[in-house]
Amino acid sequence: MPKTIRVLVLDDHPIQCLRVKRLLEEAGFGTVHTTLDARQALALLHQQEYDLVLVDLHMPEMDGVQFIDALSGMPRAPILAIVSSCSRRLMNSVGLMAKEKGLAVLGTFPKPLDAGHVQQICTIISTGQRAGTRLKPEHEPVFERQVLERAIARRELQARFQPRRSLASGKIIGAEALVRWNNPSFGLLMPDSFLASITRHRLDRALLFLMLDDAIEAQKHWHALGHRITVSVNLPTGLLDDPDLPDHLQQMTARAGLATRDICFELLETERPLSPGQYHMGASRLRLKGFGLAQDDFGMGYSSMYSLISTPFTEMKIDRHFVNGAAADEARAAALVAAVQLGRQLGLEVIAEGVESGRDLEFLRLIGCDSAQGYLISAALELDAFSQLLGCSVPPPFSPPTRAAFPTPCQTSRYDASRETLDD
Repeated sequence: MPKTIRVLVLDDHPIQCLRVKRLLEEAGFGTVHTTLDARQALALLHQQEYDLVLVDLHMPEMDGVQFIDALSGMPRAPILAIVSSCSRRLMNSVGLMAKEKGLAVLGTFPKPLDAGHVQQICTIISTGQRAGTRLKPEHEPVFERQVLERAIARRELQARFQPRRSLASGKIIGAEALVRWNNPSFGLLMPDSFLASITRHRLDRALLFLMLDDAIEAQKHWHALGHRITVSVNLPTGLLDDPDLPDHLQQMTARAGLATRDICFELLETERPLSPGQYHMGASRLRLKGFGLAQDDFGMGYSSMYSLISTPFTEMKIDRHFVNGAAADEARAAALVAAVQLGRQLGLEVIAEGVESGRDLEFLRLIGCDSAQGYLISAALELDAFSQLLGCSVPPPFSPPTRAAFPTPCQTSRYDASRETLDD
């Protein structure tokens, strides 16, 4: 496999360049070129195509950050791997910058690169786990309102369900309804390609009702099979400006004969409510009606801490950026431990999003996280596939976590949220 990968190594230290070149060639990479200068590297990239670039950050004249910025402007940029003696936090920050600029980042690696790191690179490439490129805003498709309205009416937009697994029992206890578009012209579209257009044309409300309807139908199906599964549905906070929205949502649930406690609305923390008063009114009325409320993407958005203590949440969903790689990253691990402790002390169910490795899952269990979702557990599934997963009589076994392998978390205590009552 590596023989087909063309690699460019950028490092201002000639001995490091030769060493990395030798390691890559020994691993089977067929074409490995090296350069000591960032501007020369850009010239090479304009002359010929490379699949992978290994870049140092500390370099004279044009540093690695400037090089990555220039790389993001190329029409066909290669995959990026950051190799540096800088701190892990600095490398993570640069990696995030690269992703936000639309580059695919394979990973960050400490110097000096060794055979083990090269093997990791080979494994990531061979298993297709490298980070995908993100569409830049100027390249995002724009869909006309009529096209979207027709897609909603024809139910081309449908929910798929990502399982949420208890970290105590290993059982599937919930699902998040995630929208997909079976577009007749482009095939299956992910939400990044059309949600901006949905919001631009103010069709969020129609999408919310569609997703809730799919969630209700799924719950009825699972109830018939003997399973009680809580389903989470994303609710843009701007919709809470409508004072009647909680009533409409309750009516939809009641008509189906389902309990509101089995539906949880995830409030997107990255969105600022148009009217704070209406936001708190809407959130409070949803809880009074028995719906669950989750703060989504905790740690990434608007006024996280204040929102957490001022809104009657029942769940806290920790954003994937804190979860992914936490077992190997001291700073990320510290932030994750603090978030889990905070959620438990507030009496919330703490859910980790974006779990992609066994070590991260083990670390989450060790620090007391309640449940998790992510590609390690399962991608979002169609209704029938999710139902088959529920039919597995024995959940996958969890091995006991090894405390010595991770930073020692502080002891956590939990406020007893069950003492709260909706009846005054």
